[in-house]
Amino acid sequence: MQFDTKIAVVIRTDLETWQRLNVASFLAGGIAAAFPECIGEPYLDGSGSRYLSLIGQPILIYGADRAALSRALERALARNVTPAVYTEDMFRTTHDAANREVMRAVARADLNLVGIAMRAERKVVDKIVDGLKFHS
Repeated sequence: MQFDTKIAVVIRTDLETWQRLNVASFLAGGIAAAFPECIGEPYLDGSGSRYLSLIGQPILIYGADRAALSRALERALARNVTPAVYTEDMFRTTHDAANREVMRAVARADLNLVGIAMRAERKVVDKIVDGLKFHS
């Protein structure tokens, strides 16, 4: 199936495994919250047990160093794409309000980004992530 939109997550490659998984999870949650139309139907197994809905389209995960991550953020904003972001400072907080406080305390140019995610028209996302490789 071909989608008109693309979901991309870009994660800094120098993170610990637990950090990469944590960032990807939070960023995917941001996409789901901003785009409820991308959520599929609940799942049922053959025994009739119910399971939660998932995002109903592929999520492409890219790796980037700090500079490439900042460049992807600037490209997104220049194309009027509002990304979900996660900064290194958020690893030291324990709740959502604290995450917003650490974001508000730092100018965009000084954000210590560890991940961003976006959902937009396919060609727009392709331009934002141009030059990045899939995360390995």
